[in-house]
Formats: sequence, structure tokens, C-alpha cells
Amino acid sequence: YLLGTDQMGRDILSRLIFGVRISLIVSISGVLVSNVIGTIIGLSSGYYGGFIDIFLMRFTDIFLAFPFLLLAITFVVTLGPSLQNMIIVLGITGWVPYARLVRGQTLSIKEQEFIIAARTVGSKNFRIIFKHILPNLVAPIIIYSSLEIGLFIIAEASLTFLGMGIPPSIPTWGNMLSLGRNYLSNAWWLATFPGI
Repeated sequence: YLLGTDQMGRDILSRLIFGVRISLIVSISGVLVSNVIGTIIGLSSGYYGGFIDIFLMRFTDIFLAFPFLLLAITFVVTLGPSLQNMIIVLGITGWVPYARLVRGQTLSIKEQEFIIAARTVGSKNFRIIFKHILPNLVAPIIIYSSLEIGLFIIAEASLTFLGMGIPPSIPTWGNMLSLGRNYLSNAWWLATFPGI
């Protein structure tokens, strides 16, 4: 027991390692869901422009007006705590930065010469979007996704700590923090190692 045991005699190190698995599954799946939603909205908004752009960006601004964690709490309370619901909640609440990033990049790319050349030879919008614009967006999306994984891990741990995320029977970092907070004066290691 390198990091000690919890109040029930379970090894904290093995629970931390198992909790990493759950936290990474939730965060990577949430990033993928939000990535798909944000990319579709950002591509549509940036490429078509006009009324579609105005409508989608105002819809994005409405989501941006609410704090991320408050919006996630609202959806978790509505759907209920479970692993699948946590992935859905993080995906639904985390798409806004992707939409704004993809829209900005699409506005820049669609004015370049190779897109104009594709239009002049008669390429359809669908082909231009998915054959020419989307491959040029892969690098910024991957970079931003790698940053978002850490944010989603913290969001999952925060919601679980508040009792609205993953059920207490599944060891995650948030559950370990929540259980360890009652023993901070006697057993500081219960909350310290999951918190770190």
C-alpha cells in the first residue's frame, strides 16, 4: 500500500489507477462528442455564411452566456448520474469552443485559391467542405482537443465530487475526493493523492 488505504481498507494506488481509466473514458468520449457537434456547426456557419452563420453563431452565444459547469450541472440533474449521461453532458456543453474555432478557420480557408479553383471546376459544396476544408482543420482540432481532455477530466471530477456525476460505487478521482473530504483531519492522504 504505497499511498495508504481508504476508510474501508482498499488500496488508494490501485483505486487511483482504476479511476484514471474511468476519467479518461469520460473525458475522451466527451471531447469526441463535442468535437463532432462543434465541427459540424462551425463548418456550416463558416462556409455558408449569411443567415445560417448569424443563426448558428447566436445559438452559440446563448450557450456561451452560461458558465460551463453550471450548464453541465443543469443537464446532469435533468438526465441523472451515470457514466453514459456524463459523456453526453460533457459533449453537449463542450461544443462551443470547437464551433468558434472551426468557423474562424473555415472563414480563412474558404477564401484561398484552391477553394476558388474547386468552385470554378464545378465542385459541389459537400465535396469542397469535406474534401478540401475539413482536412485543413484537422491539426487545429487535434491540438485543441488535447487541451480539452484535461478540462473535461476536471469537469467530471467536479461533478462527481458534488454527487452529480459518476455513481459512488465506481472509483473515480471525484468520488475519491468526495469520500476523503470527511477524513482530512485524521487521514489526509485520502483526498490529497486523488486531488494531486
